Amino acid sequence: MIDISIEVLNNVNTKYGKKAKRKVEDWSEVIRRLYSKSTEDQLYEVNNFFNEIPYYSDKEHWGKSDYWATPVEMLGTNGGDCEDYVIAKYFSLRALGIPDSKLRMMFVTALQQNQAHMVLAYYPAPNAIPLILDNINPRILPASKRPDLRPVYSFNGEGLYKAKAQGRGTKLGNSRHKMWDDLTSRIERDF
Repeated sequence: MIDISIEVLNNVNTKYGKKAKRKVEDWSEVIRRLYSKSTEDQLYEVNNFFNEIPYYSDKEHWGKSDYWATPVEMLGTNGGDCEDYVIAKYFSLRALGIPDSKLRMMFVTALQQNQAHMVLAYYPAPNAIPLILDNINPRILPASKRPDLRPVYSFNGEGLYKAKAQGRGTKLGNSRHKMWDDLTSRIERDF
C-alpha cells in the first residue's frame, strides 16, 4: 500500500495546490481499491490512471534536459515524460505487492518516433515474454506485439541489465543507474 502522510499531503497542497493534493489522494485511493484485485486489473488500472496525465518534455516541464520526477511530483505538477510515467507505474505496482523481479524499467528506441523512450515491462513468469505498459501506446501488449520498440537496456531496484530479445538480459553485477539513485533519495522525502 502507499501510505501518504498528512504532512506530505499538506506539502503538496502548499507547493502545487488543492487540485494536486486531490490527485495524490486519488492515487492513494486507486492503490487501496486495487490491492485485492487481479494482477491483470492492477496493470490495466495503474496504466490508465497515469496515462491520463499530460505529456511534457523535461525541458518544457522542469527546465532541464533530463529529470526523473517522483510520482508525487508528477501528480503535483500534472505532467511528465516517459520516464515519469514508468516510475509512477513501477512504484504503484510495487505498492500493490508485485515483486521487483517481475518488473523492469526498459530503455528502448521508439522506432516510429526515432527517439529514446522508456516503458515498463511486466514479466508474469521468469522466462515469459513481458507485457509492456507504455504512454505512447496505451494498450498493454506482449513485447512480441511491439515491433515499434527496440530494447536498449533495462533495470529495476535489483540492478541494471543488458538488452536482449524481449528485454531480458544479463545482469551487469550490482550496477545502478545514477538517475535512479537520485530519484529514490527524493522518494524517501515524499513519504
